[in-house]
Amino acid sequence: QVQLVESGGGLVQAGGSLRLSCLASGSISSRDPMAWYRQVPGNQRELVASITRSGTTNYADSVKGRFFIFRDIAKIAVYLQMRNLKPEDTAVYYCNGQEKYWGQGTQVTVSS
Repeated sequence: QVQLVESGGGLVQAGGSLRLSCLASGSISSRDPMAWYRQVPGNQRELVASITRSGTTNYADSVKGRFFIFRDIAKIAVYLQMRNLKPEDTAVYYCNGQEKYWGQGTQVTVSS
């Protein structure tokens, strides 16, 4: 079993910062592929950022330069540092592990 638990969501004003965390447990290792997705009700879930086993990162164009994904090997955790948040970043953010496991999501709301 693999469990992914997100935390760190909340309400912030535009221009603010927030750090999301995803703590993994079960049959998953620190360097497994991990990613952050987000979803607005009625829309498709979209890939925001990902990190490979080697540490290579990739970002959606909409968040490049503002969001940063990184991991803590010792904690088997992955984080998403979000800066200069915009109202359009408002969504439920989901942690994804091994390209098949999902957390329950954490709400991020950015006010104007």
